[in-house]
Amino acid sequence: MEIVNFTPVPALIGGALIGLSAAFLLLARGNIAGISGIAGGIIYPEQSSDINWRVLFVIGLVLGGFIYQWLGIGAGVEQIQAMVSKPMLVLAGLLVGIGTQIGTGCTSGHGICGLARRSPRSLVATLCFMGSALVTVFIVRHLLGISA
Repeated sequence: MEIVNFTPVPALIGGALIGLSAAFLLLARGNIAGISGIAGGIIYPEQSSDINWRVLFVIGLVLGGFIYQWLGIGAGVEQIQAMVSKPMLVLAGLLVGIGTQIGTGCTSGHGICGLARRSPRSLVATLCFMGSALVTVFIVRHLLGISA
């Protein structure tokens, strides 16, 4: 198996920025940087004053990708292309959304923030995420023979 698009420096910088932003949000507002919880709080706000920072956070996520591309950091890296139809992507997104509600959080909330806080619930959730990912890759790649 060949490693493709190995980019350790941008990955290290990105990981550090994610960690810093999660720490900043926790210290400044006392909120966990779980993307599903932040986005869900826009749709189902607990307080009307809670919406502004959530919208800005999501806008920052989207702008971050454009800034990354604009600065040319990702130059030479292949563009990501979906290997499935748009309806399948919508279905996958809905299933992920349902899963984050059932699991009371997403990979960013549990995997980054929860593990950093030594939450046992986040450890179990992250192990479930990773285990599901391993099983899914095995089924798709080895049993179904679909490769990227």
